[in-house]
Amino acid sequence: MKVAIVGASGAVGQEFLRILQERHFPVDELHLFGSERSAGREYEFGGKKYTVKLLAHNDDFKGIDVAFVSAGGGTSKEFEKTITKHGTIMIDNSSAFRMDDDVPLVVPEVNPEDAHNTPRNVIANPNCSTIQMVVALAALEKVAHIKRVHVATYQAASGAGAMGIAELEQQYVEIVKGEEPTVSKFAYQLAGNVIPHIDVFTDNDYTKEELKMHFETQKIMHSDVAVSATCVRVPVARAHSEAVWVEFERPVSVEEAKAALAAGEGLVVEDVPAEKKYPMPLFVAETTPVFVGRIREDIANPCGLTFWCVADQIRKGAALNAVQIAEKLFGTRSEK
Repeated sequence: MKVAIVGASGAVGQEFLRILQERHFPVDELHLFGSERSAGREYEFGGKKYTVKLLAHNDDFKGIDVAFVSAGGGTSKEFEKTITKHGTIMIDNSSAFRMDDDVPLVVPEVNPEDAHNTPRNVIANPNCSTIQMVVALAALEKVAHIKRVHVATYQAASGAGAMGIAELEQQYVEIVKGEEPTVSKFAYQLAGNVIPHIDVFTDNDYTKEELKMHFETQKIMHSDVAVSATCVRVPVARAHSEAVWVEFERPVSVEEAKAALAAGEGLVVEDVPAEKKYPMPLFVAETTPVFVGRIREDIANPCGLTFWCVADQIRKGAALNAVQIAEKLFGTRSEK
């Protein structure tokens, strides 16, 4: 297969290279693209060195089967036609096309069939927080229909890209030195703090990040489920955590839920409270599954359960999910 990565120098672009190699994706030709700032850089893949080309409006994508795009929504919108005009499938990691009716929004463990309906040759990768939540919700939906979800996210600095991690690390160094912490990427100092604000606020005082979780979940699950989210940035380098409250149409036992989650694709149940076993970002970073724990009855709702989930948002929340879409689409991987 002929594969392209757009935004190859970014955190997600670099993760694409690692995951394609780890999963033995059949890359016969690899093409890397980037901005003027990253054009000319070299990266190694499969024992060979590849040079990043300047992304331009030309025929560079002719003959390319799939393009993994992670260069921001503005770039995705500008270059959509350039990338897809010769039949290349564009798997886009930005929010540019997620809610377009003619663009499927896909999480392979949940709605892989949607990836085969691509009138614009574009498939959207969902928001990172939505992805890990719906992998768990899809397993529970098989037990009973989910009516409502309340979720509080604890999102790592790397959700804001490589610059987010760098700023968090810089702030800790500055604090130790007794210096004033640098604040640029986030609204406030993140080190030693939590910030209940991700993306911009909308007219109803929810942020765009929070509304994404509502609308994207409905589109992915083909469901009327209502999702109310509060998204919080925390001083963790990598891997997002979520506290999730689920209301079903009927009471669902903890045993039913644990069995469904344990059998769910892409899920690992880590839930032994007596032994202090539960998922944490420190140990989940740079892993593949969505980890679930703290599964228990919602004592405030007879039809409710609550759980905790953690996943590496650069992998499952971005690059890995996109590669899994391609695997489903092109039939390059058959195992669970």
